[in-house]
Amino acid sequence: MFNPRFLIISLGNPLPKYESLHSAGHFVLNGLTKVLHQPDFREVTLGKQYCMVSQGPKYTLVQSPTYMNVSGGFVASAWQELVRKYGAESLSLVIVHDELEKDFGVVKLLPWDRSPRGHNGVKSVRASVSPKKYPESPFARIAVGIGRPEARDAATVSRYVLHKISREHRTALEEEAPWEVAKCLMDLEKQWREDVQGSSGGNTGP
Repeated sequence: MFNPRFLIISLGNPLPKYESLHSAGHFVLNGLTKVLHQPDFREVTLGKQYCMVSQGPKYTLVQSPTYMNVSGGFVASAWQELVRKYGAESLSLVIVHDELEKDFGVVKLLPWDRSPRGHNGVKSVRASVSPKKYPESPFARIAVGIGRPEARDAATVSRYVLHKISREHRTALEEEAPWEVAKCLMDLEKQWREDVQGSSGGNTGP
């Protein structure tokens, strides 16, 4: 019996100190607990670090406790811990991150190997976790659009993503975007189930 599970990790800078658009993934996960009928977040040890986790029967939601640009080590440790617990054949890794190239609130399921487009958090994770070692596990990214300022110079963009988030933006990320993220997760699971059912003679079966 195929029993798919998902490790969903949001990238961002630690909350509540860094409440900015760059931590959009964390805010989305806050709201995703309600959409997926998950338990509230609580602090536990995962991946050898204290972090906020919402553990349900199918979904393990985790807010990365590290700074954005060095997310990879934690994501790799958390992934390996859950692989040991559940087995790679029934576990998927999904990272949720902000995306400057998309309008605010737009949510998109992306292939793992899609260009990071300069996103240092995504670069760090991709450098630390190799999907090739887990061919039976779906690896995916969910990008949450945060828009971008008209000026494209690095200093302006940095101020935009790191400035304290407005109440309106935070509400939208916590109450509207999670529904789109849930749809992405359902699409990912549907494709995964079709792949498993379509395989024959492998380690995974229907």
